[in-house]
Amino acid sequence: MKLASLKSGRDGKLVVVSNDLAWCFDASAAAPTLQAALDDWERCEPILKALSASLEVGGVPRMRFHEHDAASPLPRAYQWADGSAYVNHVALVRQARGAEMPESFWTDPLMYQGGSDGFLGPRDPIPLADEAWGCDLEGEIAVITGDVPQGVSREEALGCIRLVMLCNDVSLRNLIPGELAKGFGFFQSKPASAFSPVAVTPDALGEAWKDGKLHGRLEVELNGAPFGEADAGVDMTFDFGTLIAHAAKTRKLGAGTIIGSGTVSNRDAEGGPGKPIADGGLGYSCIAEVRTVETLLAGEAKTPFLKAGDTVRIEMRDGRRHSVFGAIEQTVAPA
Repeated sequence: MKLASLKSGRDGKLVVVSNDLAWCFDASAAAPTLQAALDDWERCEPILKALSASLEVGGVPRMRFHEHDAASPLPRAYQWADGSAYVNHVALVRQARGAEMPESFWTDPLMYQGGSDGFLGPRDPIPLADEAWGCDLEGEIAVITGDVPQGVSREEALGCIRLVMLCNDVSLRNLIPGELAKGFGFFQSKPASAFSPVAVTPDALGEAWKDGKLHGRLEVELNGAPFGEADAGVDMTFDFGTLIAHAAKTRKLGAGTIIGSGTVSNRDAEGGPGKPIADGGLGYSCIAEVRTVETLLAGEAKTPFLKAGDTVRIEMRDGRRHSVFGAIEQTVAPA
C-alpha cells in the first residue's frame, strides 16, 4: 500500500496512491490525515488496504496523482529522530572535521532529535539565507512508526514500523563544528528536511524490505548529473529495528514518530571510502563525503556545497526501473 498527503492546511489530505504512482483516491473517509490514520491504525489499515486494492482495479473513482501536489507524507510530526546507521559515513565526516571516532560508534547507534514542526515538500525549494553556511543534501531512508512501548526489543520494534520513505536531511555543514563544540548537539545546522512524495508499507516493498533494511540503490542526482547510487541495504551497521529500540530505551514513542537512517553510504570493494561514479564507484549520498575523499586523495576539497539554483534529486527504483516512492527534487533558493 502506498500513501501520500496532498498539500492542504498544515497536515495535508490523505490519499491512497496506485503502485505505479499515476493515480490516487481521496482516503478522507477512512482518516482525514496520515497522522489520524496512524493514531487509529488498527481500524484504518484494513480500510486503506481495501481502498488500495480497489484503486488498482479501477473499483473507485480515481484522480491523477501529481508529485508536485504532494507534501511530505507527514507535513509535520510529533517526533523526528535521525540516526547514523551507516558508520562509514560517520567515520568519513568526522575525519574531515579532524574529530576522533570512538570505537563505541560501531556498537551503539548515534542519534539526534531534529525539528519536526514543519517539513519541506518533496518538490519545495530549499531555502538558504547564506551560502557560507555550507548547505548539503543527505540522501536517507526513513520509517514511520506506530506506538512504540518503552524498552521494546529489536524484533518487537520491527513490528512497529508502519511506513517507509526517502529523506533529504538538509545540513548546514559549516555551522556544525561550532554547534558540536558546545557539547549540546545540532540545532541551527539542521534546518527543515524533506521526504518522498509517497510512503510505502513494508509488505508492499516485497524482497526489497528484509532484515529491517530497505535494499536498493538510492539514486542521487546533482544538477541533472549522477552523484550517488549506493545500496541502502549494504553497509548499514544498524537496522531500523535496532534504531527504534535505541530511541525507545528510556521513553515510549508516539504513533507518527519518524526514524531516519542517516546518510546512505557504501565502502568500495577494497573496504575504503567509496569512489565517484565517474571512476566506476557508487558515488555519494551527500557532498561532505566526496569532499572528504577529495581531501584524502588530493589534499583539498574541490566539490562546492550547494548554492542558489542547484537542484537535487533523490529517488529509488525497483527492478523494472519504476519509481517506488516518487522523487524528492528540490532547488536551492535564497531564503
